[in-house]
Amino acid sequence: MSQLLQCQFYQQHLCRSCALLDLPLVEQVEGKQQQLQQLLHPFAVESYEPAVVGPVAAFRNKAKMVALGAAHQPILGIVSPSGEPVSLVNCPLYPTSMQQLLARLERFIQQAGIAPYRVDKAKGELKFVLLTQAQHSGEFMLRFVLRSTTAIARIERELAGLLAEFPAIKLVTANIQPVHMARLEGEEEIWLYGEPRLKEVFNQVPLYIRPKSFFQTNPEVAAQLYATAKAWLAPLQLRSLWDLFCGVGGFGLHCATAEMQLTGIEIEAEAIACAKLAAAELGLTQVSFQALDSSNFAAGSQQVPDAVIVNPPRRGLGRELCQSLAAFAPQHILYSSCNPKTLADDLQHFNEYRCVKVQLFDMFPHTDHFEVLVLLTRKTA
Repeated sequence: MSQLLQCQFYQQHLCRSCALLDLPLVEQVEGKQQQLQQLLHPFAVESYEPAVVGPVAAFRNKAKMVALGAAHQPILGIVSPSGEPVSLVNCPLYPTSMQQLLARLERFIQQAGIAPYRVDKAKGELKFVLLTQAQHSGEFMLRFVLRSTTAIARIERELAGLLAEFPAIKLVTANIQPVHMARLEGEEEIWLYGEPRLKEVFNQVPLYIRPKSFFQTNPEVAAQLYATAKAWLAPLQLRSLWDLFCGVGGFGLHCATAEMQLTGIEIEAEAIACAKLAAAELGLTQVSFQALDSSNFAAGSQQVPDAVIVNPPRRGLGRELCQSLAAFAPQHILYSSCNPKTLADDLQHFNEYRCVKVQLFDMFPHTDHFEVLVLLTRKTA
């Protein structure tokens, strides 16, 4: 864990996304742990569990590549600090299999004659290439984010050759994003090839990924995060559990038992469809996954579960939802956060709860970001 990741793009000042690369991973994690403990100092944390770390390199399962250059010489990567397009197909954060496919996709775009979108001129067709790989199988989901449907025929013309070279590609779509702004994807998703979803497996739990579903980008650390949630909740002998902002169901499906009543809430309907499929595969019958707004659901329910899992976006839960949950008063709250600052803001509203356990998960090595798991238990008289 003490080694430095060697990255030509960072060393040549072409990409500075991994701002902590000058530090060995052990020092990165120590700094994050100190930051976390400072932020949570007011909450009298009873136990800090040892930080969970993963590999130094080749750990990402998703690439979000900006399409740059020209149709005859496309580049998948980023714009450097000096303003030049930089190909990141060989980024060391990606496994070799993903690097090979990304390199082939640059040639694919050239063969198909698809012009990358030019932000300065509002011209061109291809905005992004999004590639996701399932760790357990090595299979891929490939998405082309386009300004319009104009280039789809050219993609389809070249697709058979790409699939013959890379049979691990199981799903190909075109996402239509016509708006001239920094938005990653649009509403319309057009299936071009393959199955409707990509299957991943963590800790013997199947998880299904649809094109617009959120999914953790570091599978090794994510698997440990879900396993820890299960380990923390199992001794509590829960009869009922809510999983708010549940995504494709990772937390709830790991923590559920055959007897437990599990309710999962997520606003994205595609993610809920994936969660239902996984629950059926696991044989869980006491399960209800619903495509609803988590905040509205919590405010409108009259039944109090034994525990609530919350996994909000970076903005956190917010004052209103925190106050609703605190007044709702489940015995336990398991909070998974990707932003320790908003986590600390939210914890101010849970004065009737003890911070029993806190653990840092280094989900995003070489950056300032990390995941935190917190177990809150209601104080007794």
